Amino acid sequence: MRSYIRHPSDIPIEYQEDKLDAGVSQECLNDISTGGLSFSSARELNPGSVISIRFSCVQPDFEARAQVAWCHREGEGFVIGVAFTESSDSFRVRMIEQICHIKQYRAEVLATEGRQLNGEQAAREWIQKFADDFPSFEDATAS
Repeated sequence: MRSYIRHPSDIPIEYQEDKLDAGVSQECLNDISTGGLSFSSARELNPGSVISIRFSCVQPDFEARAQVAWCHREGEGFVIGVAFTESSDSFRVRMIEQICHIKQYRAEVLATEGRQLNGEQAAREWIQKFADDFPSFEDATAS
């Protein structure tokens, strides 16, 4: 079983390097796991550098510190992989994973069935249909 899941590229992520003059960059999430994530970026980041990450699409905002594990050129930009620096972020990341799945489900229902679901309706339907197949926190952290 994979230790990460793919998400639609419209899930926004913000990051900021630990430099005095570094501004906040908004990019798109590629994958997320209990140990880290990858995202597309217009800028190259050096492996070993530490960044702050924020998801503002969830309430409350998810914020974590991460260390750049790798950076690969892809087309005009880069794909960056980071590892979370705090083990306590693992449970919070699992919540983000589920929220991303629910957001994707909501969009798929609208596109395929024409039904407009609010966040609560989408969450209830997704939980009823898919929660049993979603890897448990223990399964995900064992990978």
